Amino acid sequence: MRPVAGVGMIGYAFMGRTHSQAWRSVDAFFDLPLEPAMVALAGRSAEATAQAAAKLGWAHAETDWKRLIARDDVRIVDICTPGDSHAEIAIAALEAGKHVICEKPLANTVAEAEAMAAAARAAAGRGVRAMVAFNYRRVPAVALARQWVAEGRIGAVRHVRAQYLQDWIVDPEFPLVWRLRKDKAGSGALGDIGAHIVDTAEFVTGERLTGVSALTETFVKERPLAEESAGLSAAGGAGRGEVTVDDAALFTARLSGGGLASFEATRFASGRKNAMRIEVNGELGSLAFDFESMNELWFHDHTLAAEEAGFRRVLVTESGHPYAGAWWPPGHGLGYEHTFTHQVKDFIEAIATGATPEPSFDDGLRVQRVLAAVERSAADDSRFTTVEGS
Repeated sequence: MRPVAGVGMIGYAFMGRTHSQAWRSVDAFFDLPLEPAMVALAGRSAEATAQAAAKLGWAHAETDWKRLIARDDVRIVDICTPGDSHAEIAIAALEAGKHVICEKPLANTVAEAEAMAAAARAAAGRGVRAMVAFNYRRVPAVALARQWVAEGRIGAVRHVRAQYLQDWIVDPEFPLVWRLRKDKAGSGALGDIGAHIVDTAEFVTGERLTGVSALTETFVKERPLAEESAGLSAAGGAGRGEVTVDDAALFTARLSGGGLASFEATRFASGRKNAMRIEVNGELGSLAFDFESMNELWFHDHTLAAEEAGFRRVLVTESGHPYAGAWWPPGHGLGYEHTFTHQVKDFIEAIATGATPEPSFDDGLRVQRVLAAVERSAADDSRFTTVEGS
């Protein structure tokens, strides 16, 4: 029999639901060295947490994350809370000898991320593993793009264009949820979705961002208070509150290999629901991906004669493609939820083999430093800001 690895998850909203789906499904589709067991779910409300645990498949409910960490039957802690609590929970879990997977961005500040990365390095010496959950690395097409860049299919990287476009807060009457509050989220579109394209660009190219020049903007300065902010619904006359994060961020960057990059993260792209896009242009060819067509990777081979060259569509569902062979027959596409199953699979395998999971907390710290550099640059857009640690 395989060893059982008990899992405890903290938080059960949007990310908690996706992570729960991953823990429920991973053992059915991948041959794992450990058997994950959904032991306990933690949240603040006893009634709501118990209901969520029953619905999502968790055996027990806790109202204190410290009690969850202290449970002897919990070996893995999955953090799906707002960013303001990541550092405290992750450090406590690592010090208690629990493996940790933490939602992105790793923290709300560089200082918090540094403390988390240091705790992860110390824990690694005791055989305890930590990973930050940048799920888009686990899209089969994105993983294939990384593979082809590493194999030299497009040669030296010259230019990267990355976008993450959403429209969910275009309506100025959309409420002031926690993602629009700096004390909870750290930043707005920059940290929430910009972090994804920073990590994806560095992952696909295998390079690092060494400097940035940025602009950010908050288009809607005040919004109706949400129930979570005021204890009352906006419709109940709770008043309005200040939006303290960015609605959109634009920045250019230099890559460690000498190439150039541009990044765009916005929640005000009307008509775009979840358009996470990246195009990488190299000396020998180009790759392009759009998550709204997540099973496709577009490839241009620039070594061909002009008469036959051009972008061609690759449907990334073959058994030889990353992750895809565990699921359905070729042509039967995967969805958003599968990326979380893939990251859980990789994390369990790293725990079992003693490998360093990727992306590590150090990788999460790298992204945090880029986000901080963007904010510093946006505060003085006449200055080109060097990323700390480059």
